Amino acid sequence: MGQVDEKAKGYRRQGLFLAVFVFLLDQAVKYMVTVPLSLESRVSVEVMPFFNLTWAKNFGVSMGLLTAESPMQRWLLVALTGLIAAIVLVWMFREKLRGDIWALALILGGALGNIVDRVRLGYVVDYADLHFEWGGQMIRPFLIFNIADAAITIGVVLLLLRALLIGDKAREAAQEGAVE
Repeated sequence: MGQVDEKAKGYRRQGLFLAVFVFLLDQAVKYMVTVPLSLESRVSVEVMPFFNLTWAKNFGVSMGLLTAESPMQRWLLVALTGLIAAIVLVWMFREKLRGDIWALALILGGALGNIVDRVRLGYVVDYADLHFEWGGQMIRPFLIFNIADAAITIGVVLLLLRALLIGDKAREAAQEGAVE
């Protein structure tokens, strides 16, 4: 059992490093698009035929849900997302499987990046505009997003896939033997 705990501790350290990396990368890119590129004043910059940097202030959470229209709503949203980030951190420290810890770390790092924006600015800086042209029409499979949003989405998808693909018995065996 001691070897399993040591492996899990190592995975948790890796998870914390990954969360900090995602947070710092997110904040660095947001700084670059707002300060040196001054994207706010330019609205949109084409990077590739299918990808633009497009300025957007996001006052809500995923897909515009829970939009904070007043200072009180903003701080309630900060508190709610802070609580969720704390739950994710506790969950991460209880997990033993590397894949689950890394998925939770992506969610945690992304959540912290967006929380910092909301505290500092009152909104989340979104800028990534992925789009394709199909039959003469512009198709946007996603709303404008940022690295934090992408990390959260990837983390959630990984958790869901792992939950669906790894049965309970396989999960218990993996935890006992630290197979991952």
